[in-house]
Amino acid sequence: MAIECIRKRCCLAHGRVSMGYIKPGFVVLATLATLFLCIFAYIYDFSLMPVTHPRTWFNIVNQTKLYNAVSGGLSGKINVWNFLTNQQTIGISTTEKKTTASIRTEYIFIHQYVAHPSNYHFILDEPDKCKQDPFLVLMVPVAPHEVNARNAIRSTWGNESSVQGKAVLTLFLVGLTGGAEAQQQLEEESRQHRDLLQSNFVDSYFNLTIKTMVIMDWLATRCSQATFSMKVDSDMYINLENLMSVLLSPNTPRQNYITGYLMWDQYVIRDKNSKWYVSVELYPESKYPTYVLGMGYVFSNDLPPKIVEASEAIKPFNIEDAYVGACLKRLGINPSGAPNPSQFRTYVNDPKSTDLSKLITAIAGSPEKVIEFWQNVKGHK
Repeated sequence: MAIECIRKRCCLAHGRVSMGYIKPGFVVLATLATLFLCIFAYIYDFSLMPVTHPRTWFNIVNQTKLYNAVSGGLSGKINVWNFLTNQQTIGISTTEKKTTASIRTEYIFIHQYVAHPSNYHFILDEPDKCKQDPFLVLMVPVAPHEVNARNAIRSTWGNESSVQGKAVLTLFLVGLTGGAEAQQQLEEESRQHRDLLQSNFVDSYFNLTIKTMVIMDWLATRCSQATFSMKVDSDMYINLENLMSVLLSPNTPRQNYITGYLMWDQYVIRDKNSKWYVSVELYPESKYPTYVLGMGYVFSNDLPPKIVEASEAIKPFNIEDAYVGACLKRLGINPSGAPNPSQFRTYVNDPKSTDLSKLITAIAGSPEKVIEFWQNVKGHK
């Protein structure tokens, strides 16, 4: 290691100084100086040693080059492979040559630390929101800058606080804004609406797994009293009346239950040019277990703590809904088919020719479309 070379040079210099060819006063000063350098080098090297406890790792190295490198890599800002190959960070030195396999293994190791929800904390939080025991909590992952998406939901289905006599709560989860001005605006929005949660992960498409697991962690630690929860994308139309009818049915389980648009026999994409590429190192099996499409899935609220616990043994990868499916598989829980699968729709090409009043979910695609779909249904009542 480069630090080891510094140590050796310090010790060699110390040996030469003590050989008696220089005046005694200079010898003392030089000895003290080189001793200080050796101590500094040792402390600096120790500070870069890996921390083995995942639940305390993030707080300890949040400001190091490692976190910046991995976060930058996950958000697509830097090439993390080049960083791990060419820079010194946690035991990786420019003076050491490592095989591609070992570098990838170390990357997976670091990625696993970064992905676990317990490695993050909330910058904006609403820890008392569930004190009124909501029946259903809708959790919406959304980018910090997408104010229009949040406002569209607030003015439509997110504005419903009671459906069929049951309390409903809608919250938005965002990651880091990336700037002081944007953060200030987000905090003002939070003060105004009291429906924003923010955690300190890099907000990017690649980090949707982190985002989802942070949602699960919030539900597990701050909202365990809810009966059901739903993870729903910010461009979705939701018909809460129809959803509530399903949840209140005596045939709907209240434990180990998750439903939505089911995905069966989905092959893992190995094409490195694909947006959905997942390496063999991150997920070795050729097919994903059955999972529920991430656009909107509803689940009994006993699942979040179980999923978080299962995730400690599941290597994280960047397909968030399939990752939740992998956690469920480890728990021995199979997603349930909806009583009427046609109610969970993906895209609706022409809302005028589709009876939106009979659906539960549909991808609207934009804030304007969310409002249009909502008005379409309300206008037919």
